[in-house]
Amino acid sequence: MEIKGFGDPDEDDRDNLRLVGATFKRRVVTVPAVIVGAIALTALSPLWLPLSLLVDIVRRRFRCPVARLLSFATCWAWLESIGVIVAGGLWLIGQSSSTEAHYALQRWWASRLIGSLRATCGVRINVSGLDDIPPGPVIALCRHASLADSLVSAWLFGSQAGLRPRYVLKKELSFDPCLDIVGRRIPNYFIDRSSPDTNLELDGIKAMARGMGANDVAVIFPEGTRANPEKRERLLDKMERRDGDRASRLRALRHVLPPKVAGAAALFDAVPEGNVVVVWHVGFEGMDTFGGIIRQLSERPVDVHVAIEPHMRHNLAGQPLATWIDSVWLDIDAKVHDLLVRR
Repeated sequence: MEIKGFGDPDEDDRDNLRLVGATFKRRVVTVPAVIVGAIALTALSPLWLPLSLLVDIVRRRFRCPVARLLSFATCWAWLESIGVIVAGGLWLIGQSSSTEAHYALQRWWASRLIGSLRATCGVRINVSGLDDIPPGPVIALCRHASLADSLVSAWLFGSQAGLRPRYVLKKELSFDPCLDIVGRRIPNYFIDRSSPDTNLELDGIKAMARGMGANDVAVIFPEGTRANPEKRERLLDKMERRDGDRASRLRALRHVLPPKVAGAAALFDAVPEGNVVVVWHVGFEGMDTFGGIIRQLSERPVDVHVAIEPHMRHNLAGQPLATWIDSVWLDIDAKVHDLLVRR
């Protein structure tokens, strides 16, 4: 997505050339890699499948997590390859700017990936509150606990709710070729979390959210990264030095990270009429790394409960955004804890 209005024309031209060059270099690597990976995983499956099953059995992991994860990786690689090939076909027929065609491709991709997770890893997802999503445009504030969160939300809003999600994504996801290509043909913003110019990134978020209609939802993960205890303590200690009162209020968190407010505030500014949904889930705990995924798959079936909670915008008037988001995240944390205790 191009964001205009920064710097002089010569500087903008140079930046655009650097961006095009970096994009070309990245895709020359990632696109062939995923296609070759899909072919290799399929061709070598008579080798890796029995070996991975043997490793699982020797390590007494009788739910066969390594074999399951490699099976999903094979499905993922093929679905990525198909997505990239279809995106290339849309470019060839002059439809690279068709948002509807790319949203349809995204819905297909997310639905098939969720189906693959179910078939290979036994991931079962139950959703509550789907019918409670308020009239759009909608701002979605989502919990972030696992590597699957972006996929689940794309499936949830696109395939299940029939909406057109647009995302605030970390730029590192550009190394996923399908997200890189298709994700840049629909209104997403790939944020640079290491950028020295915070205002530039916030302006990018605002530009992404402008012009949203009744079927659009802007999705952001206020925690900014996948939750784990070490990150939570580190972020709270850092917050203590800037805002002791807020850190004290959020010390009660046990499962989620302290939410960051700036990105959400940018969305609220850009979509002043937008209602809000809060999306949280239970079941992906401990699956923030590949090692954690292996451990969780070896221990139990992955039963995920996703909850969607609506908040009408007019009910939020007069409340400081940081105070409101903190109260919502404390409430999410308590609900997650209660469900985990009952499992």
